[in-house]
Amino acid sequence: MTQVRYSATTHLGLKRKVNEDSILALPDQQIWVVADGMGGHAGGDFASQAVVDSVAMIDPTLPPVGLLNALRETLARSHELILTEAASRGGVTMGSTVVTFAIAEGHFATFWAGDSRLYRLQNGVLDMLTTDHSVVAEFVLAGEMTWDEAEHHPQSNAITHAVGVGEKLELEKIRGQVFSGDRFLLCSDGLTKYATFDILTNYLSHEPIETITERLQQLALDGGGADNISIIVIDII
Repeated sequence: MTQVRYSATTHLGLKRKVNEDSILALPDQQIWVVADGMGGHAGGDFASQAVVDSVAMIDPTLPPVGLLNALRETLARSHELILTEAASRGGVTMGSTVVTFAIAEGHFATFWAGDSRLYRLQNGVLDMLTTDHSVVAEFVLAGEMTWDEAEHHPQSNAITHAVGVGEKLELEKIRGQVFSGDRFLLCSDGLTKYATFDILTNYLSHEPIETITERLQQLALDGGGADNISIIVIDII
């Protein structure tokens, strides 16, 4: 098993009455999840909790290949659960972004939907490994603006894929190798609204694992804390 250290935190923020984010850390299975719910009080927190609860029930004895298959299947089940709950509430719209991170046999795999992100700091260089499923992402991919600029666009919160929204769950997946010294960041947009690439690079390059999530959380709070804030940082030893 790959040796890791990690830190995780979620915070209500300064403007919201309910934390619609949910996070999950399963270090023994080497799975981590950030989910950012939407749908208002009781809707968003139900959706994000449904996502992490489904992942938490994965059989810990599964081999690596079975683990990844199970991860995809559990996300699909949470999609159906949220759809059913939304229908029972009169057809309201509720759902959740998700970004997962799993390590097996020296490699990582990530499934995601929405605008919760995965970054990797490797040899001092920060890369955003996921691509937001959002309206403004199309502008970034077309070269019309940067990701940092997209955070301040009026449609920055308009996401195009989410768990529990739409007939079929649309997940993207990436895989890669992990190396000693790599640092990975999973987060909701409650952080990235206030943290540019340069700011994230600076914090992730210098803060130890014991304080990194707390420091990033405080950065978002000092910036205004307008949304819930969820952060997981994983160091490959």
